[in-house]
Amino acid sequence: MANEGCFVAFIAPHAADAALDALHALPEGTAAVRIGTAVKASAGRVVLRTLVGGKRIVDMPLGEQLPRIC
Repeated sequence: MANEGCFVAFIAPHAADAALDALHALPEGTAAVRIGTAVKASAGRVVLRTLVGGKRIVDMPLGEQLPRIC
C-alpha cells in the first residue's frame, strides 16, 4: 500500500490508548491520532463519515495494487 510515509496500525480496542501514548512519546509520532473503529455492522466495508456528518462506502481501489517505485 502506498502511504506517503504514513503509518497505519490496526490495534485491539483495549490497547489503543497505550499504543497512542507510545507513539506520542516518539518525535515521529507526536501527531498520531485514532482515525477509525472496526465494527461488526460494516464488516468487510470501509464506511467514511463526511465533513457534513453523512456516511458513504469507500470503493475498492481499481486496477492492480502495486508498490510505488520512485
